[in-house]
Parts: sequence; C-alpha cells; structure tokens
Amino acid sequence: MSVTPSCARDVVLLSAGPGDLELLTIKAVKALAVAQVLLLDDLANPDIVTLAPQARVIRVGKRGGCRSTPQEFICRLMRRYALQGLRVVRVKGGDALLFGRAGEEIGFLRRAGVGVQVINGVSAAFAAAASLEVSLTHRSHCHGITFVTAHTHDHGEPNWGALAASGTTLGIYMGLRRADALATALLAHLPASTPAAIVQAATRPEQQRRLTTLGDLGNAAAALLPGLPTLLLVGDALSEASVACDDRFGAVLQQAVG
Repeated sequence: MSVTPSCARDVVLLSAGPGDLELLTIKAVKALAVAQVLLLDDLANPDIVTLAPQARVIRVGKRGGCRSTPQEFICRLMRRYALQGLRVVRVKGGDALLFGRAGEEIGFLRRAGVGVQVINGVSAAFAAAASLEVSLTHRSHCHGITFVTAHTHDHGEPNWGALAASGTTLGIYMGLRRADALATALLAHLPASTPAAIVQAATRPEQQRRLTTLGDLGNAAAALLPGLPTLLLVGDALSEASVACDDRFGAVLQQAVG
C-alpha cells in the first residue's frame, strides 16, 4: 500500500522539561496519553513513558560527550511513522526550542509534507534559577538574560567579550567540560568576584547546586561529575541566591552569599 503525505498526522514536538514530571504541561500530558510512537531523548526523564501507555517507545539518545543517535536517522523515523498515519510524539528534554535542534526537525518535516505541533516546556535555565531561589533578571543588578551554548556548530567560540559587555545574566548551556576555559575568557572582561552558579540535573533527585564566583567557576565545575545536564549561570543577579550548594548526599548547605 502506498503512503502519501495526505495520510500523515502531525508530529508532536514535545518539550519534557528538566526532569520533574510534575513540570509537564497539561497539553503535554494529553499528547502523551494518545501517542502511538514515542521517540525519546536521553535528557528526558525515562519515567515519562508511563504517561504514554499505548506507545511504541524508541530511544533516540543525544547527549554531549556520548555516542548519539544520528539526527538524520531521527528525522527519518519521524517522517516514516507520521506518513503511516500514526500519532508520533518526539520527546526532548528542557524546551526543545532552546538548543534542542528543533529547527532542523521542524524544517525536515515541513519539506516532507508533515505538519508539526510544538509543545513548550520548562528550560533548564529557569529550573536552575528556581532551585537557587533567584531571579535571572533583577532591577538592581541586570536588565536581561542571555542564553548561549558553549559548543558551537563549527567548533568556534562565542564572543565572550560581547556577552560580558551585555550587562545581562548569562545562562550557559553545555558548558561543564569547558567551564575553566570559558571562565578564563570571561575574566578578561569581568571581575573575578562576579557571582556565578552551577546547577546539575535541575529538579531531579541527583540535583547538585554550587554558588561560586567567576574566578572559582572552573574549580567548582571540576568537583562535579560529568555526564549530567548542567547549566552555568554568571552575573550580578546571582548575588541574591540563597542556596549555596548541595553536598554529595543532596542535603542543602546554607552559606552567606555576598
């Protein structure tokens, strides 16, 4: 039997948030409940499959520093099942529209004649800030927030000088492995006393938080385990954070910050 795009269902591009399933939107839960094919990203909470009881689950892991499922293969899977008329839900961690390669997947599906429904989620930066009980913007400290990835497509460097001069809080994704190098680059433009924070596995049981300074950011990062999603925050707004760090057992250690 031939299959044409007229038979296709829209693919749901579902943002699963940082890990805590209670942060899923109602719309996301409804989409999962009727899903027939679930393409599951490594950064999503694996327990999310319990919300999709009818679905065939295909794990398409993509994680920095690890062997990943090729992007082109993931796109072809979405196209194949959508053109069969199945309800396909592509699950991504955080918010797929922020450093989640959503643009590539949306573009691929459009060219294939397949529609896309995007469901937003809580991005790691906001979950990290909430865990620190701090606002990413603050009238007394900064006028905005800038999100940046430490890993560019062409293996180049972000313009750290321009980012430092922006006067915004910096939310740096995928930066744990390069924390020392990027801190050194920022220190050419910002004082070593600039508040900074590292939040690893935000909202998950294994969550770790470190409140530090730009001058000690590299040392703080080196004490954390690699392989977990990690968000670096830099900027004066972090001076308002009340949670300094967690010990290895997850207990909160309160320290004066200032």
